[in-house]
Formats: sequence, C-alpha cells, structure tokens
Amino acid sequence: MKKLVAEFIGTLWLVLGGCGSAVLAAGYPELGIGFVGVAIAFGLTVVTMAYAIGHISGCHLNPAVSIGLWAGGRFDKKELLSYIVAQILGGIAGAGILYIIATGKAGFEIGGFASNGYGEHSPGGYSLLAALVTEIVMTFMFLIIILGATHSKAPKGFAGLAIGLGLTLIHLISIPVTNTSVNPARSISQALFVQGWAIEQLWLFVAAPIVGAILAGFVYKMMSPEND
Repeated sequence: MKKLVAEFIGTLWLVLGGCGSAVLAAGYPELGIGFVGVAIAFGLTVVTMAYAIGHISGCHLNPAVSIGLWAGGRFDKKELLSYIVAQILGGIAGAGILYIIATGKAGFEIGGFASNGYGEHSPGGYSLLAALVTEIVMTFMFLIIILGATHSKAPKGFAGLAIGLGLTLIHLISIPVTNTSVNPARSISQALFVQGWAIEQLWLFVAAPIVGAILAGFVYKMMSPEND
C-alpha cells in the first residue's frame, strides 16, 4: 500500500507541476514561462519525486514506465495493474486540484487545459502520423534513459537527474507536436476535464507511449551487458 500511495502522490505532483505550469504560467502576459518553462517544470517534478519517493515505489509516475520496466525485466507483473491504477487516480487528482485553482480566476475558460492532441489540436498543427511517431519514439528514448540510469552498473545517485533532464529534453522536442504525453496517466487526467476532442484523440496518447515503452524494454534487455 505504501508504494501505491507514493505513486499516487508522485503522479499527482507530476500533473499539477507540469500541466499546472502550462495552464497557469506558460502564457502569462509578459512574464509567461513558455514552452521552455513547461519542459523544465515537467523535468523538475520527476527529479523532485525521484529523490522523495524513489526509495519507496521506484517513482514510476507513468503507466508506460511501469510497463516498460516490466518488459525490461525490472518490474513484477503482479504489481503492474495496481501501480497503473494508482498513477491514473493520482493524475486525475492532480488535474482536479489544477482545475479548482484555474477556475478561481474570473473569466477562466478551460480550453485545451494542457491536453494532448494532433491535427487541429496539436500546438503546431502536426498530423496524426507525426504525433504517433513522436510519442512512440519519445517514450522509447525515455525508457532507454530510465533503464540505463537505474542499471546496477550505472553511477549511483544520479538516476533522478538523468531521468528528469531526459523528460525535459523530450518536452523541448515534442511540445509543439503533441503537447507531449509519453504518459497515459497525464493524458487521461487532462482529457477527462476537457472532454470532446480530447477524449476522442486519447487513444493515441495511451497506445503510443505503451508501444514505445515495451519496445524499449525489450531492446534494452537485449543490449544490456548484464542483468540487474
């Protein structure tokens, strides 16, 4: 249960910190943090939680990460479903807190609410194919970073930094394409509040990260010189 509570809190923080920066601060007149600020915010949520709860639950914060770690032989299948449920619920809680805060401003309109999208709902107008490739490849690379940084042969104590910086870089590349998912829990949480098109396009941001994560798990397991 302690692990699940940690995953709930960690994913809540990821959504509140990352999506919150996008909704509340990215476009703030004159002082807005923009894409770069949002990318850094997502990275910081992972870095802070890695050192806060990594020793409790492993700090997955992401169903695709849990599935990728399972594919790479690093995570017990028996815990997979409970982790995913805790992550999704944590993401929804984070989005709910963000909604309460955001609606405290007069005239607030939910708009995209930092949801992921393609076509007309992509920040840069990118196609479904571009979004699909982006999400698969970015999640693949994210899991390669995670699996490598947490390997028994990797330098100790730096995994959280490598993973957080990796997520920052991923956002810097892909925010213009999809608003960056690489995390089904993050996508589900925002789409539930936006409804409509966000729900209709949600399948891509659930399926693509999972495909990328599974591929990375198998690839890293094959190329890793030794098992953990």
